[in-house]
Amino acid sequence: MKIRRIVTGHSDQGKAVVSIDEVSTDIVSFRAGATVCNLWSTDSLPADNQAAGDGAKQIRGTALAHGSVFRIIEFAPGVAPRNHRTPSIDYAIVLAGEIDMDLDGEVVRLHAGDVLVQRGTIHNWINRGDIPCVIAFVLIGAQPIHIAGKPLDPQG
Repeated sequence: MKIRRIVTGHSDQGKAVVSIDEVSTDIVSFRAGATVCNLWSTDSLPADNQAAGDGAKQIRGTALAHGSVFRIIEFAPGVAPRNHRTPSIDYAIVLAGEIDMDLDGEVVRLHAGDVLVQRGTIHNWINRGDIPCVIAFVLIGAQPIHIAGKPLDPQG
């Protein structure tokens, strides 16, 4: 994946400036067939727009329980399964291709242009097609889900 990342900030005089303009090098993989490009994160909500450093380099794991993560993931055909739940509300936009989302056996097919709001549900991404599926995700830390007084913990 080659993704140009532009991050803005301020000069010492308060003028708006470009702080970062590069092809992102923060590429990782959580499983075979899934290429992840981490673009930015915050470690608190509300976010601190004066925080120093590169937010993409602060990401550890899938989500930040009290912050946010912005990433793009490319799911190859036949991507390895990874059933998981994150401590976040996730906003997703399918940029290219199509993919199946498995929610405890209920399968929903998403296509390029579809948007998804994932509210702490356990899920798996399955690419049964013959081309990669590319999805942009914004994960924002959320309160845990409780069912019958018991929390549904993050997993996977």
